[in-house]
Amino acid sequence: MRKNISAVLSLSFVLAISTSIAYAQQAAPERKVSADQVADDTVQLMRQDIRSERKKIVAANLPLTEAEAVKFWPVYDRYVVEHSKIYDIRYVLIKEYAQNYNAMTGEQANSFIKRWTATEEQMAQLRLNWMPEFEKVISPKKTAMFYQIDRRLGLMVELQLSSQIPLVKP
Repeated sequence: MRKNISAVLSLSFVLAISTSIAYAQQAAPERKVSADQVADDTVQLMRQDIRSERKKIVAANLPLTEAEAVKFWPVYDRYVVEHSKIYDIRYVLIKEYAQNYNAMTGEQANSFIKRWTATEEQMAQLRLNWMPEFEKVISPKKTAMFYQIDRRLGLMVELQLSSQIPLVKP
């Protein structure tokens, strides 16, 4: 239980720091870059921080023997590459949503939600596809535990993202 609280606080801290970095970068007048570049740079930094923190949180909460760890982490790293590709799509969707927010048509709103839901389906499919890979290196119970941890971390990121994205204007 204490580790879980630490994990939540750690990820919350990373997200708060990343948000602070975003505001600091936007406020810096001497840099002459586009708003899109600032957003891209900020998101890239945030994603690196989150990936690093996610790995630390998984390591702190998934009990692995030394032999399991040697096999698990390379599989995890490959999984994260695939995981990140889905988040790349989500980032593009968020940028598109932001660009169209003030003048969004019903068709654009419909397209956005369908494509966002498709990324949720892709994430679920990714987990199903990688399950056998994880089970080759750790037990099915530890695989289930890993997925619980991974899912909880994903939900925390989703909550943070969704709290920053305004609802579609009626």
